[in-house]
Amino acid sequence: QVQLVESGGGLVQAGGSLRLSCTDSGRTFGIITLGWFRQAPGKEREFVAAIGWIGGSTYYADSVKGRFTISKDNAVNTVYLQMDSLKAEDTAVYYCAARNSGGIMSFPGAYGYWGQGTQVTVSS
Repeated sequence: QVQLVESGGGLVQAGGSLRLSCTDSGRTFGIITLGWFRQAPGKEREFVAAIGWIGGSTYYADSVKGRFTISKDNAVNTVYLQMDSLKAEDTAVYYCAARNSGGIMSFPGAYGYWGQGTQVTVSS
């Protein structure tokens, strides 16, 4: 089975940086896309970034373009989200997700596997 575990969240001041990691402790067979989503209290879960597991193509939400970078290390079944120039509005629980089919990558419903989430808090 696919088991995703996120780490790296924490408290950081505005303008600072964090790097999130997501590791699949199970099998990655059949996974074609890994994505990051976030959800703030009282808000809908929103797309942040995604990466193709094989080809490596990357995609970003407009709100994080130029500030966040998604990357991967296939050898250790891990995807990363480097977050720079953090803003207070980036505060949310960040979730790693994986899917084994194509489609619109920004839709949470397209992903069949989810991690437990890691809290990112950015203070003003």
